[in-house]
Amino acid sequence: MIVLGIETSCDETSAALVEDGRSILSNIVASQVDIHSPYYGVVPEIASRKHVEWIVPVITDAFNAAGVEKEDISAIAVTYKPGLIGSLLVGLSFAKGLAASLNIPYIGVDHIHAHLYAPHLEQDISYPYIGLLVSGGHSLITYVRNFDDFDVLGTTIDDACGEAFDKIAKFYEMGYPGGVVIDRISQKGDPRAFSFPFPSLHKGDHKYDVSYSGLKTAVANQLDKFWNKKYEKSIENIAASFQKTAIDIMVNRVLKAVEDTGLRKIVAGGGVAANSYLRKRLNEESGLEVIFPSSILCTDNAAMVAGLGYHYLLRGNKSDFKMNAEARVPLFRNIYP
Repeated sequence: MIVLGIETSCDETSAALVEDGRSILSNIVASQVDIHSPYYGVVPEIASRKHVEWIVPVITDAFNAAGVEKEDISAIAVTYKPGLIGSLLVGLSFAKGLAASLNIPYIGVDHIHAHLYAPHLEQDISYPYIGLLVSGGHSLITYVRNFDDFDVLGTTIDDACGEAFDKIAKFYEMGYPGGVVIDRISQKGDPRAFSFPFPSLHKGDHKYDVSYSGLKTAVANQLDKFWNKKYEKSIENIAASFQKTAIDIMVNRVLKAVEDTGLRKIVAGGGVAANSYLRKRLNEESGLEVIFPSSILCTDNAAMVAGLGYHYLLRGNKSDFKMNAEARVPLFRNIYP
């Protein structure tokens, strides 16, 4: 079964053709990074307009790269939640129209589930495991039992990890996107230059949760308070110290979940999963199996949408034309005892 995947949840217009949920025939991603860089963040109206301009050529490129015709596909999978509502509507509307014209089913896919599925495109991964989703919009620690069955153990109580990277990069005018530039600048810095604080979330319902608003305040407005003065107060040292603290906050919560659940396998996804320090930090933990997707599958892409959609369609699920885009989704919490 060849499934066409369509992803337009934020500022990447992506189309992919994936066979049998694993074999990527094509995965085209058109990024709007250069367009949004002057604003140090995504402008929703601009993003949705660019999706309208780009979706036809991107899907055409995906078919050409795969060497298949529209009549060769069995179904369409498309992201319908969560994300920027205008951007989501472009992909969802196109998917509905194309599915109707070809008389084939389509399935709406949750963007969060798709990111957690992305590593499965490259490796055979058995369930269950601790799923870690870290991106500009989400910070989730999950107990994953199957491709559509997981509990949210922990999340952020305020800002996402990737959003914190973007805001600090903007404050110090390092560049955009923040995660990429801070990771690069950090390579030349010393993380011992600043001892930034950790949030105090250790008890009750927050024992797997993270928080980044306090860290952002410390880095942007209280720098001298946490400066180790034997080190230079340089952009490189600020970036390295911030990155270490931001990632350690997340890793500490993940390791707590590993300890409590007994699961020794961690599968990561999302844009921040490409971070070099996160990969190094988790891979250094002895006795754990840690799986990261390749960099192209960390960012928003349609291959993960098509791959996950295949499993829904194989099970007989399909969406009707009444489906609407959803900007947000509720996160049902299940705190492990």
